[in-house]
Amino acid sequence: MRKAKVFRQTSETSIEICIDIDGSGFFQGATQIGFFDHLISSFSKHSSIDIDVIICKGDVHIDFHHLIEDFGIVLGECFDKALGDKKGISRFGFASVPLDEALSQVSVDVSGRPYLYIDERILDGCIREFDMELIEVFFSGFVRSAKIALHVDLVRGVNKHHIAESVFKSFAVAIKNAVKISSDGIPSTKGVL
Repeated sequence: MRKAKVFRQTSETSIEICIDIDGSGFFQGATQIGFFDHLISSFSKHSSIDIDVIICKGDVHIDFHHLIEDFGIVLGECFDKALGDKKGISRFGFASVPLDEALSQVSVDVSGRPYLYIDERILDGCIREFDMELIEVFFSGFVRSAKIALHVDLVRGVNKHHIAESVFKSFAVAIKNAVKISSDGIPSTKGVL
């Protein structure tokens, strides 16, 4: 049972999330940020990870930054906790997913070592009030808490909505491949991840 629930409260946000890595891609709840809900719902669907947003409140009247960063932190903690000792996982995942003219590629290593590379072309512009830089803010929080290495590349794209959605779908498929059970041991020469 690869499930976890994490609650985090700060002076800026209050977030509680429950996930099931072996779910069916069911997303419920809301983050107060419509476009971000769209991205997380897409991630949930294409990774097959059930995500239940129990509480998600933050100082969005100031900016979306705090809520999105803390959401990434909590979701990453859930992910790390649900995987436990990571026994049997494939560890590595890769996906290249198009959405119309946009094409993104994501590589994941569930290594126990946080590292993020994101193609800075992804971070330009806004979708209504959603600044594309917030994509990096989310991934930075997630990567630190989940303790994974994540590389996000934009091959091509023009429409910001398509680029963002292509990135999250690529991330979802790469994560799905990385957490797939493929053996009965720890996938590391060190014997630990």
